[in-house]
Amino acid sequence: MDSLRDEISPYRHFERNAWAKLRADTPMTLDQADIDELRGLNDRIDLAEVVAIYLPLSRLLNLYVAATQELFRATGKFLHAEGGTKVPYIIGMAGSVAAGKSTTARILQRLLARWPNHPKVDLVTTDGFLLPNEILEREGIMNRKGFPESYDLPAMLRFLSDIKAGKRKVTAPVYSHLTYNVMPDKRITVDRPDILIVEGLNVLQTGRPPRDGKIIPFISDFFDFSIYLDAAEDVLRDWYVTRFFSLRDTAFRDPKSYFHRYASLTDKEARATANRIWETINLVNLRENVVPTRQRADLILRKGADHIIHSVWLRKL
Repeated sequence: MDSLRDEISPYRHFERNAWAKLRADTPMTLDQADIDELRGLNDRIDLAEVVAIYLPLSRLLNLYVAATQELFRATGKFLHAEGGTKVPYIIGMAGSVAAGKSTTARILQRLLARWPNHPKVDLVTTDGFLLPNEILEREGIMNRKGFPESYDLPAMLRFLSDIKAGKRKVTAPVYSHLTYNVMPDKRITVDRPDILIVEGLNVLQTGRPPRDGKIIPFISDFFDFSIYLDAAEDVLRDWYVTRFFSLRDTAFRDPKSYFHRYASLTDKEARATANRIWETINLVNLRENVVPTRQRADLILRKGADHIIHSVWLRKL
């Protein structure tokens, strides 16, 4: 923790109890039924975690969104263009496989949508922008699914550019975790929400600028705020293996599942398979592409082995 604290010194550091006090008088708008609905596989989040961590975060984001909306009005007044199209406030959510990004994104979506000044909050995951399996197989990078090169980056940039331009009814592809592939005939529509949450492994990823000097935007260029969900490598591995066992006993049993072949594995075989996948794919991606983007986030949430967020780092303005 000390090395992490030194590494991210541009941040204000809060232990759990200090952060929880920043909730102030923010009302609790979720109940146990909401948590049960939003919680992902093997996530152990409860109401106490929402109160201590997510209510202060929703309060902070509400203040940021309100300030941005006020800036929009001020700019419109300056340009004599009051009443123009308000563009969505975009929040990026990054972190490792098995860190709990999806649960965090869904909880934030539900909390933020219950603030009166931004009731329309949409959520898009970058899984839908993965290249179809047939392309990954043709390019010989099926074993690098989730790495930066496995995404349709131009499509993601077009999507976010259209969102920030204030366009109506912008569509995004949908991914099936059952078939482990993009669904060719299904899309979701994003129609000028107040807030858009974009969740994915590599949403804070950058690249080397081209030598010819031409500007290439990054996904994070479209973010107004970004969050990184952090945990130690050994903890993430344990969570991944545990999730693999849960999937073996549930989703993998569906004959339509891409991983149906794993449903009949013994405990020993399942553990060996999960560890092999973690070591050769997820850990490599984590070290090469995901963790290096951590310091680009505006907020870092650090989880312990108990799934509880013990500390928070907020970038200084």
